Amino acid sequence: MGSISAHPSAGDTIISHCVRRVASLTENFTSCHPIRHNKIVTVDAGDELLSPYTLFERSAWDRLGAKTPLPLTQDDIDRIASLGDPIDMSEVDAIYRPLSALLQVYIEGARRTARERHAFLGESPHERVPFIIGIAGSVAVGKSTVARLLQLLLDRWQSTPRVDLVTTDGFLYPNSVLEDKGILARKGFPESYDRQELIHFLARVKAGNEDVPVPTYSHVLYDVVPGVFHHVRRPDILIVEGVNVLQPPRTLPGTISTAVSDYFDFSIYVDADEAHIEQWYVDRFLKLRQTAFSREDSFFRTYAGLTDVEAESTARMIWAAINLPNLRENILPTRERATMIFTKGEDHRVESLYLRKE
Repeated sequence: MGSISAHPSAGDTIISHCVRRVASLTENFTSCHPIRHNKIVTVDAGDELLSPYTLFERSAWDRLGAKTPLPLTQDDIDRIASLGDPIDMSEVDAIYRPLSALLQVYIEGARRTARERHAFLGESPHERVPFIIGIAGSVAVGKSTVARLLQLLLDRWQSTPRVDLVTTDGFLYPNSVLEDKGILARKGFPESYDRQELIHFLARVKAGNEDVPVPTYSHVLYDVVPGVFHHVRRPDILIVEGVNVLQPPRTLPGTISTAVSDYFDFSIYVDADEAHIEQWYVDRFLKLRQTAFSREDSFFRTYAGLTDVEAESTARMIWAAINLPNLRENILPTRERATMIFTKGEDHRVESLYLRKE
């Protein structure tokens, strides 16, 4: 594939829209008090027995993985860690080793149910359908690292040698469409995604289609790349990562709709305090200014020349005007739709896990 060139005039126009959005909303958000971290919802906040989740503190969860192999090295981990999301072997050992073993239990359970169903109905066994895992959470919370770690661990299990990973960024409408709709400044909000196309993709995967194309998104160009696709070819497991993957269905009076999560067999919400996520976002922005933003074809190349003070101020304005409202209005309310909830501390380490009871 040839190199992709940027379009400065279009990019500058789009950036100006975003800057105006940030400037118009920042005053409202900088004056408000941050919401305290919401506790996991229970029927009765004073009685954990009525919670739909079982709580595992870090130490208790760690003990569950004692007999599970860990076929990774620190070099493997370093290659997949997201920018600004530090992770080491001790974290993988304590959190992801038990999780990979638990997921194998769910996967084998799904396969056993399928076999018993075929036998009961007198059906001929057919190709396995992929087990789909959804991963949700705020921008900068570390979803990508969780997704890549699980992919690396799960495809080293003998029973699941083919694990694919898709992010929902490819299902964002192109910038030109967002501009026509007047919602470019709400990129990342639910309405900026082609939800029907995402659902159609998942339906084809679950139907066992042999080759399902996925649009490619470039974070350097900040846009969907026309004519470039990733192909999902009937994996054992498909991991789908994105901020809005646990959104409930949108329905009109008298209609029935489908949610993206209807296709998930297991889902994870990565949670943390707002203040921590904001700082992680700022830290990542500062690092990107020295790396991806400095590329000649980067959509955000105008940010590369900012001073440290200017860059931090810009990052906090973008967070307050765009990412924080999206978190509060659309992402956090979907947390209790997940099968499992990770709660991360200030250092990015998972402090506790909630697993939905069955």
